[in-house]
Amino acid sequence: MKWEGNRESDNVEDRRGEGSGGGGGFSFGGGSIGIGGIAVALVASYFLGINPMTVINMLSGGGGQLAPVQQSAPAHKPPPNDQMARFVSTVLADTEDTWGEIFKAGGATYVRPKLVLFSGSTPTACGTGQTATGPFYCPGDQKVYIDLSFYQLMKQRFNVSGNFAQAYVIAHEVGHHVQNLLGISGKVDKARRNMSEKQSNALSVKLELQADCFAGVWAYHANEARHIIENGDVEEALNAASAIGDDALQRQARGEVVPDSFTHGTSAQRVSWFKRGVTEGKVSACNTFEAKKL
Repeated sequence: MKWEGNRESDNVEDRRGEGSGGGGGFSFGGGSIGIGGIAVALVASYFLGINPMTVINMLSGGGGQLAPVQQSAPAHKPPPNDQMARFVSTVLADTEDTWGEIFKAGGATYVRPKLVLFSGSTPTACGTGQTATGPFYCPGDQKVYIDLSFYQLMKQRFNVSGNFAQAYVIAHEVGHHVQNLLGISGKVDKARRNMSEKQSNALSVKLELQADCFAGVWAYHANEARHIIENGDVEEALNAASAIGDDALQRQARGEVVPDSFTHGTSAQRVSWFKRGVTEGKVSACNTFEAKKL
């Protein structure tokens, strides 16, 4: 992936080394999801974070309260000599430019999200973020959170590496931000409140697959404008999407697959929807909610 020398975003907040004094994972009214939680949920969260709509649904439907965001130190930028921080800043800038143009073409204004770098744990509007949960987007504060050590985990646990695969992770979380801005997330959250767990999970899958497709839309337009994609890059992202399908993750965690518990989609579905976005480059191509077949 060609990224060096491209614009870096100013919307990166470096909280690494600060810690939050929080407990074990996202907390909801006395309960929590942490490293000792349910195997399937944990393995899924390791790669793409807790589904933000699941967080909201649990908070609103389970009687929990949004955790107050307390930050003792003022936000500061990552050091200029931090190569990985420069990389994610550049990827974020690229998503800003891409989605800014797409929104502008549609007569709207794109609100840029913040990207928060943290280590260990950090306070968010969705509760306490933990390294163990992997990258995630919190709609409450419109921020993407990532512990950069996660990229090493990608390589070790999932055998996935390469800059473009790493960029795909960020683009997917930004895809959730786009859903939030478009009002899709809110509609999904409202619909899920009166659904069974099986129905709710099915809707979550559609939300996640759309975020995969949006990541592909970013890749299409970024390459058209800035020629960032090199040979093998798309294959890197497809390998990442394949490695994190619910079926693959469940098989790795427990040796069996339970389709009704899927929340992100199968490997084939994730690959298919990312490929659709990167091939067609249209937001309209990502309507998973009306697709006859996922």
